[in-house]
Amino acid sequence: MELTVQYRGGDARLPVARSRAKRLFDVVLAATGLVVLSPVLALIALAVVLDSGWPVLYSQNRAGFEGRHFRIWKFRTMVRNAEARRSELLALNEAPYPAFKIRNDPRVTRVGRFLRKSSADELPQLWNVLLGDMSLVGPRPLPTIEADLLDLAGRQRLLARPGITCLWQLSNRHSDQTGFGDWLAKDLAYIHDWSLWRDVVILARTAQAVVRMTGR
Repeated sequence: MELTVQYRGGDARLPVARSRAKRLFDVVLAATGLVVLSPVLALIALAVVLDSGWPVLYSQNRAGFEGRHFRIWKFRTMVRNAEARRSELLALNEAPYPAFKIRNDPRVTRVGRFLRKSSADELPQLWNVLLGDMSLVGPRPLPTIEADLLDLAGRQRLLARPGITCLWQLSNRHSDQTGFGDWLAKDLAYIHDWSLWRDVVILARTAQAVVRMTGR
C-alpha cells in the first residue's frame, strides 16, 4: 500500500512502513515539545492578551491529507477582523498564486510581528501534529479557499500529510520571485526523496532560522 503522485522525476511514493516511522517520530517530538515549551506558550498567550485582547489563538480551515479539511491552530498575530479585511488587500499579495501573503501586512499586531519574525506563532500546531492532522515536516497546508483553486498538478501535494515546516519555506523565506510551480516541485521532491534523516535536517535548519529570527 503506497501513496503515489506523478512527479517529473518519477513516481513519488511514501510506503506505509515509512509513513508509520514518520508518524512515530512526529508524535514523540510534538509531545515532548508541548511539555518542554509549556512555559513559553503561557508567556506568549499572556503577551497576546495584553497587546490585543482575546482570543489568544486563531484557527482556520485548511486542506490536509487527500484534501480533507481540518482546523489549524496558531497564536493570533492579526487584528480580530483580519479575515474581513482580506479582500481589500488582495492586490498586495506577494505569495505564489493561489497562496496569499503580504510581507508588511497592515493587519499584524505589535506582538504579532515578533511572533511571526520568530515563527513562534506556529507552535500551537504541535497540537495539530498530535491529532494527526499535520506532520512536523511536509507541504504547508493551504486555506481551503486557496486549495479549491489548485489544478490537478497542484493537488498532488495533498498526497502527503501537511507540515509545520517544509523545504520550500526554508529555501524561499525572503523571496517572492518564485512561482507555485517551484513550490510544487520542491514539495514533490520532498515526498519522493523522503527519509527520517531528511526530516531531521529540515527541522535543524528550521530551528536555526527561528534562532536567527529570519521568519516572515
